[in-house]
Amino acid sequence: MKIKSILVSQPQPEGDKNPFFDLEKTQKLKVDFIPFIQVDPAPIKEVRRAKIHDKDFTAVILNSRNAVDNFFSACQQVRVEMPPEMKYFCINESMANYLQKYIQMRKRKVFFGKGTTKDLLDIIKNHKNENYIFPCSDTHTNEIPTFLKKYKIKHREAVLYRTVSSDLSHLKDISYDVIVFFSPADVKSLFDNFPNFKQKTTLLAGFGLTTQKAIVDNALTLNIAAPTPESPSMVMAIDSFIQKNK
Repeated sequence: MKIKSILVSQPQPEGDKNPFFDLEKTQKLKVDFIPFIQVDPAPIKEVRRAKIHDKDFTAVILNSRNAVDNFFSACQQVRVEMPPEMKYFCINESMANYLQKYIQMRKRKVFFGKGTTKDLLDIIKNHKNENYIFPCSDTHTNEIPTFLKKYKIKHREAVLYRTVSSDLSHLKDISYDVIVFFSPADVKSLFDNFPNFKQKTTLLAGFGLTTQKAIVDNALTLNIAAPTPESPSMVMAIDSFIQKNK
């Protein structure tokens, strides 16, 4: 099967620099970006219940842009300003740079991994004495909280936003050779919109173990998996798959 079209279940990237755009050109593909989920901020009552105003916190764990945006939005809602000495632990350098949207980076203590949760947790493990707050959604995985509990690291989960399925009805009569999922919520959204979805010849790609499990648990075939030692990114995994199956 020759791959000609790919549907990525995420919003269109900003700017013209993105690995998927490079893949589109080098492999002569059509790549569309359509978010399968949307993020809604938690009600103010839940934000207050999260107690992000607690002055005992010394560090923030940020593993997505949604976490960054909703954390600082919540701070604004409850009129809390993060002190200059607050430490930020981000999943990758891009996320760390994204913080400049909300804070002045100069003299701030920002740590970041290489793009995986394991990298991030390895860094956190070296800073066990911090008191962390973990901004997350109502559908977050337990990987980070489980790790923090295992190593008896002080922390609090703050559910500051909710993940809901997008309306994908406009895709009913459109087919793609590959659909790329980045979270279990993406898979859930597919079936929320199309309960009778049949995979047929469509190839499915899943990023992360929980996403891959969601694909398999829904009686679908996982064709492309990332990250792997050979393909740490989804684009590399798809490119490798195309090369092997030419």
